Amino acid sequence: MIVVATANAGKLRELRSALAAYELVDQGSLGIHSAPETGSTFVENALGKARHAARQSGRPVIADDSGLVVPALGGAPGIRSARFAGERADDAQNTAKLLQALVGSNRAAHFTCTLVYMSNADEPDPLIVTGRWHGTITTTPRGDNGFGYDPVFLVDGMG
Repeated sequence: MIVVATANAGKLRELRSALAAYELVDQGSLGIHSAPETGSTFVENALGKARHAARQSGRPVIADDSGLVVPALGGAPGIRSARFAGERADDAQNTAKLLQALVGSNRAAHFTCTLVYMSNADEPDPLIVTGRWHGTITTTPRGDNGFGYDPVFLVDGMG
């Protein structure tokens, strides 16, 4: 069993699909509360989440931190992607704030995801992987799959 350090049902669903050969259990089902995101980078936040869940569960953990980076907005929403429109904002509110902020601006962006795997809380050399998908922010949401900023993020070359 591998604990997934997330309270995000969309992320859990995607990880379970990608890692179907493994038994993944969300931290909440084990009574583990989310760690505070106090880092200044995606890597720092993912490591903090992983160490917290590993310490609480005594199990191997996968954690991530991810977000949308828009150079025209100075890198925002960035590590605050889930809270861009406020601490209690939902996906629609975050997307609306993003679209409003980009009126008349360059719409280039990239989505960054950092995943951390550690076998225990004291893992001295956790596996850290970061990926980026470059694209453009559309002017209106489209499609009905995904979560977060997916409806307004068009991956370069994917149509």
